[in-house]
Amino acid sequence: MRPWIVWATGLLAYIVAVLDRTTLGVSGLAAADRFGAGPTLLSTFVVLQIVVYAGAQVPAGLLLDRFGSRVLILSGAALMAAGQLLLAFTESLPAAIAGRAIVGLGDAVTFISVIRLVPHWFPARRVPLVTQLTGICGQLGQVLSALPFLAVLSAAGWMVAYASAAALGVLSIVLIAAVVRDTPDGTAAAPEAMSVRQTLASVKKVWLRPGTRLGFFTHMGSQFSVTVFALMWGVPYLTEAQGLTPGMAGTLLTLSVAAAIGAGVLIGFATGRFPHRRSRLVLAIIVSNAAVWTVVLALPHRAPLWLLVVLIVVISIGGPGSMVGFDFARTFNPSATLGTAQGMVNMGGFSASLLLMLAMGAVLQAAGGLSFEAFRQAWALQYLVWAVAVVGILVTRRKARRLLALENDRILLEGLGDVESRSATS
Repeated sequence: MRPWIVWATGLLAYIVAVLDRTTLGVSGLAAADRFGAGPTLLSTFVVLQIVVYAGAQVPAGLLLDRFGSRVLILSGAALMAAGQLLLAFTESLPAAIAGRAIVGLGDAVTFISVIRLVPHWFPARRVPLVTQLTGICGQLGQVLSALPFLAVLSAAGWMVAYASAAALGVLSIVLIAAVVRDTPDGTAAAPEAMSVRQTLASVKKVWLRPGTRLGFFTHMGSQFSVTVFALMWGVPYLTEAQGLTPGMAGTLLTLSVAAAIGAGVLIGFATGRFPHRRSRLVLAIIVSNAAVWTVVLALPHRAPLWLLVVLIVVISIGGPGSMVGFDFARTFNPSATLGTAQGMVNMGGFSASLLLMLAMGAVLQAAGGLSFEAFRQAWALQYLVWAVAVVGILVTRRKARRLLALENDRILLEGLGDVESRSATS
């Protein structure tokens, strides 16, 4: 029971992180009034969040390997609570941007720190499933921002709503300090302090492991489409290009969360039971994403509602599909550098999402606005990312399999050597 209690407490910190990540998305109109910002400037908050999140992944991974999950989860919760408090009380746009950056920094260290707990507290056969549960249960934070946070914002105003979010972060800090430990025995053994040169050499070594890069390209190819859809261009596409009402667009995004939860459980069971088929599962998810987008974008007119539902469900599977990347990192990296590897994997999808968001914005502007034809051109940029990800998966998978074969041969030879030495002395 204790492993589940520790995990649930860490999960609470991640739920709060997702809540903090998405509060600005549901309070966009209030933010525009409070800070006197237009839509273009408000979109900067979204881009800033992803820039900080993606850019902090490798440093966060190095800190995680050095100080352990407990310290990083506490630090992330403290940063996010501070950022939300700054947003609650400031009316200055530069200060609000700084507050959002602080929230992004705290968010960046939280998820990889929580999933780092899982291999220490659960047997190997359960790790893929618990990792999936971490990702999908964390999306409850999005529900909290869309329902209770938005209700408080509407009833009591900006200051009370954001201060309440900060207070929830303080509560998670107290629980983490009381419950979470890095390992069942206490704290994980910290590696020795390294110089800058040694740190860079360690980062290079982790990246050169084929399993790390396999996880990176897995995360990239699976996650970016649904992330770009949910965080920036999905609602404008559904309303402006496909002619849906804002209410129907919101319903489809809710369906996206439900589809991700269902798919996450199935993927967790599948990857735990068939670990040697993980890359095939990932490739199938990427191909299905590309296929459903091809059908939608090939239409010369607006898609029927049923096809848009299929689109949302299929691309939403990419979210839990990207979690397989962390399982590759766990498989091919020792515990001492697992945090760095997981940070690198987490960069894959968010870096691709950031680049695609910016590129789509440029295409939409060049094409004259949020029209049906402009969105067709903009969404077509996804094929470049899929191509890079698929090639990366195929190349690194072959290298990872070759490395596993060499490791198995070495273990076999060492075993035979032990048998021969025992025979000679008997």
